[in-house]
Amino acid sequence: MTRLNLLPWRDLRRKEQDRQLLSIAVGVWLLMGLVIFYAHLHVSGLIENQEKRNEFLVNETKKLDEEIKEIRELQAARAALLARMRVIQQLQMDRTQVVHLFDDLARKLPEGVYLTGLKQSGKVITLNGSAQSNARVSAFMRNLEASDWFTKPDLDVVNVKVKGGDRVSEFTLRVDQKVKQESDGAGP
Repeated sequence: MTRLNLLPWRDLRRKEQDRQLLSIAVGVWLLMGLVIFYAHLHVSGLIENQEKRNEFLVNETKKLDEEIKEIRELQAARAALLARMRVIQQLQMDRTQVVHLFDDLARKLPEGVYLTGLKQSGKVITLNGSAQSNARVSAFMRNLEASDWFTKPDLDVVNVKVKGGDRVSEFTLRVDQKVKQESDGAGP
């Protein structure tokens, strides 16, 4: 005899398929949840790592800014010290130059020429004096031109006056000071 199954097998199969579909859907949902959770952990780790790097860079930048500030302060202090050293060297050089200027001025002064005033403004020296004649003033100017310490003598004023029965030429003369570099410790 043949057996016939009169049970509703299609309903059972449909229920079985629904159950399988539900378990697959739950499995997929769980798998997606795990993937999303893992992705979230991974991205959070990357963000945390980047924040640490950013914090490190900010700290290093602050340190470098402080070092740059110190370097600038040291450079300013160095520049100030170098300026002071230049001033001191210039003063030391000028100290000996004044002696040389007066010595050379006395040597170049011809007989019959007398200085009554001397004024220095920067490197320009103004000489006031009197001479027995204009020729002696000219000789004085030639002597100054040939000097190692003076240059560009320029006669401003010559007035001829009579003093005590003698004729006297009063003059005002400008001359530039030559800047000479002396070797350390060496003198003439």
